[in-house]
Amino acid sequence: MCRADRGVVLGLHRSDPDRALLEHALNLGVSGIDTAYNYRGFTTHRALARTAADLIGDFTLSTKVGYFPSGTGERPVHSLDPDRLRAAVERSAEDLGRSPDVVFLHNPELALTGLDPAEAREKLAVASMALADSVRSGLCKAWGIATWDPRPVRAAIEHGAASLQPGFLLLRAGLTVAAPILDAAEHLCRILDIAPEKRWGMSPFSGTTTDPAWSALDLRAFFAADQECSTPQAAFRLAYELPQVSRVAVSTSNSTHLQELVAATRLTIRGEAVSRYRNLVDKGP
Repeated sequence: MCRADRGVVLGLHRSDPDRALLEHALNLGVSGIDTAYNYRGFTTHRALARTAADLIGDFTLSTKVGYFPSGTGERPVHSLDPDRLRAAVERSAEDLGRSPDVVFLHNPELALTGLDPAEAREKLAVASMALADSVRSGLCKAWGIATWDPRPVRAAIEHGAASLQPGFLLLRAGLTVAAPILDAAEHLCRILDIAPEKRWGMSPFSGTTTDPAWSALDLRAFFAADQECSTPQAAFRLAYELPQVSRVAVSTSNSTHLQELVAATRLTIRGEAVSRYRNLVDKGP
């Protein structure tokens, strides 16, 4: 069985834990699982443990905390309350039957948007300390920040929270990321001094590969002429460059799709083409 990590992380955002798929992932060399405390109506951790308790020790396991039951049966509520975050990390480790390798602060920008800089800085600092304390307590091995829109996070850190050092960043990645989000992500990596190997990408297809826009794209300019690949494979490989990340989390329940994505990681990118693309999107229309 090949266990070499190819930088592909199996996300459980849109799919239930499936033992056959997890076994297939390991055989392909995929050694990462990404999930969250609130997935599947706050049951995904228990479902994963029931489905593959003997397998999840073979994976690098990341999860996220920041969404909580509303108490009224409505949509989950978002909070950076440190006590709730700490309790969620404790519950996550209990339900999984092991300490997660990384716990991400889940979309902190939702609680930071609209606050004045001092208040945003304090709120982010207190939430970050709760996760850092969880690492010191052995509830998880490392902590990080997962952000869909890094601009409010960047603003808070620029105003004095940079002393709080996450070990990892999980960022939107790929061709669907708008220039302002991409610029903010790269800036956040710089001010936190997060090296590429500690940066992970997510949502490389913005939810689906069946959108007609994908079939209209011609991405051959990004690759050497002798490399054959499908448009989804090309887009997935490019997600490692926009912004530069070492791993990409992708949700799929299809073993063939997963195999194609693993193969895509072997594609060689033309760096000058990526640079030209970055210049174009920065300039805008």
